[in-house]
Amino acid sequence: MALLKKEWIITGLMSGTSLDGLDLATCRFSRKNNSWVYEILFAETISYKASMKKKLASLMLSNAEGYAAFDANFGIYSGEQVKLFHDNYKIKADLIASHGHTIFHQPEKGFTSQIGNGAYIYAKSGIPTVSDFRSLDVALGGQGAPLVPIGDKLLFSEYDYCLNLGGIANISFDKLGKRIAGDICPANIVLNKLAEEKGKSYDKDGLFAARGCVDFKLLKSLNNLSYYKKSFPKSLGREWIDDKIFPLLNKTSLSTEDKLATVSEHIAIQIAQMVDYKRTSKLLVTGGGAFNTDLINRITLHAGSKVKVVVPNPLIVSYKEALIFAFLGLKRILGESNALASVTGASKDSVGGALYGV
Repeated sequence: MALLKKEWIITGLMSGTSLDGLDLATCRFSRKNNSWVYEILFAETISYKASMKKKLASLMLSNAEGYAAFDANFGIYSGEQVKLFHDNYKIKADLIASHGHTIFHQPEKGFTSQIGNGAYIYAKSGIPTVSDFRSLDVALGGQGAPLVPIGDKLLFSEYDYCLNLGGIANISFDKLGKRIAGDICPANIVLNKLAEEKGKSYDKDGLFAARGCVDFKLLKSLNNLSYYKKSFPKSLGREWIDDKIFPLLNKTSLSTEDKLATVSEHIAIQIAQMVDYKRTSKLLVTGGGAFNTDLINRITLHAGSKVKVVVPNPLIVSYKEALIFAFLGLKRILGESNALASVTGASKDSVGGALYGV
């Protein structure tokens, strides 16, 4: 692969904890005046079938053999999907950069695990592939997450804060010359699960939540969880959500609408605490939750009048993470840091990702 190029065409793959599907974004990157310029050329989300959703949601309960098998199978699936995507749009990519799908994330115990074996993605697609972006950072004592902030800093520098509302809400911003970031709280992973009680895969526009009433006893219990007292760097996994959030929701007799309203209020409060309401600033909001009108309204209210909440065009909303993992893959092959110690708490910045096919 020629590294001294004027531009690179890279396809980023992202599968988030909200289980919406596999995001694919083919992006063009180039340098201009020592800054990075990007363009999303083609993008698509491959929705997961019910059987795939069920498997991804339950894999943490599998035995070792089952886990290993599905790691390979999800790599095969990802490779086949990206090949179809490339063929459909007649794309000639230099590289595939795949986040994979997180099954285990316990950096405090020294491990994180994203399935979708990169060797199989390369074998099925024929395109050099970078995967397993998080393990090196964890080995260096970091959280292994979030990794997107370096892309926020270099590609979206016009915003003071970059918020992603995916399965888990995370944020990044500069403080005293360093990029700071972390997971704030659960988001769509909980909201979508509650929406299933109404026979829906998600709460479109937050309409169910908007009809509900906030239960202040439940809200206080959510806001008092010890995770929120920790300072950055910190990150969340599905294990914590299953252990701390869902038991609080399951023991209440509230209506689904009231639970959705209360959780949405909780999310908005936790996010608002991350921004400086005394200073004029711009908050970029992306991820599936950016389409949740009720949630955006709650965040805007709690953040205050000096914070301008910006929901960009739908392409950026939906594919910003896939775009940034494409960018992290580029930095991997260029030998440039793609994980920031100031964000993750690792002992040093690092160039993470396993490379196959070069």
